[in-house]
Amino acid sequence: MSRRLLEIETLATFDAHIRRARRLNGWFVSSLDLTDRSDVLLAADPSGGVFLGCQFAPEVEDRLRAAGALLFPRLPDLPFDPYRPRLYDAVELYSSGPARTSPDTLIYAWARSAAATALSGALATTLHDHAISDALDDATGALDPRTVVGIMGGHALQRTDPAYAAAARLGSMLTAAGRTVLTGGGPGAMEAGNLGAYLSPWPDALDEALTMVGSVPGYRPDLDAWVGSSYAVRERWPAIQAGSSLSIPTWFYGHEPSNLFATGIAKYFANALREDTLLHRCRGGIVYLPGQAGTVQEIFQAVTENFYAADRSQIAPLVLVGVDHWTERLPAWPLLQRLAGERPMAEAIHCVDDIAEAADLLVSPAGVSS
Repeated sequence: MSRRLLEIETLATFDAHIRRARRLNGWFVSSLDLTDRSDVLLAADPSGGVFLGCQFAPEVEDRLRAAGALLFPRLPDLPFDPYRPRLYDAVELYSSGPARTSPDTLIYAWARSAAATALSGALATTLHDHAISDALDDATGALDPRTVVGIMGGHALQRTDPAYAAAARLGSMLTAAGRTVLTGGGPGAMEAGNLGAYLSPWPDALDEALTMVGSVPGYRPDLDAWVGSSYAVRERWPAIQAGSSLSIPTWFYGHEPSNLFATGIAKYFANALREDTLLHRCRGGIVYLPGQAGTVQEIFQAVTENFYAADRSQIAPLVLVGVDHWTERLPAWPLLQRLAGERPMAEAIHCVDDIAEAADLLVSPAGVSS
């Protein structure tokens, strides 16, 4: 019989379970200060329990280890928790002070330092990214993977560009149709997709919100103003009532700030892992708005999975938006057509100009892989 796994992430949850526990086999306890729980810890059999970055009274740690518990140590001098049990949110990443001293900025500065390349730093980032993947599994566990839809596009798109408004309307339409929008988490088209999803419960709010964020078209030269305008939208339309969406940014591109409109943020250190996770999660399809090298990479990384798919059920629809961009400026569409040929994936790739048509391709019965 397989053992029951129990994830403990808060002291309240720990206290609720420890009262009834005789054995801690199968327990995964993350980042808790248990120095005041010595008596209850030692009263149970800790064999098989796993403690990730927890604090204990000095005499307890050795006894737990000797009795068969597995203890992962707290790693010193880190601006992040390598064992964090949940996704980030915008308030946590940006706090309430200047952007240059926000947790997000401090973590990026650490990631560029020599400490990140040392053995302890590499261990910390690996543990962190594994924990984020687990948290993302938890956050999406109740979702049908075929309802998760990606919106990809250029980070440099200004908030005042009509294409930004179009991307926001796309995010709103998809969310209203029961899809969960997933983006790369950065500014530009990615922010627009998350903004539209965020505002989907308020169908008439988008124009006003676009005017508000448009007062600061980009994150340069004033990141504080860019963040501040996002907070103004979140205060006007509270997050507790907002539409849900996800983002998967990375500190590898930490100079591109994470947007504040995704309600769950899975931020990684390793960009390769982040890219694979991002594209693999979008089983309901992906919309590619005009972008540059990063967007082109994401197109062909996803196409490779479709090209070698074992059967039709593994093929996710891909929709390129901007016929001129994808046929003339960066002619990815003709190459996609040549790759597809007579393969089943030919029915799942599209190139359109209209945002509404793109949304319809992903929410209609024909647009969802089965």
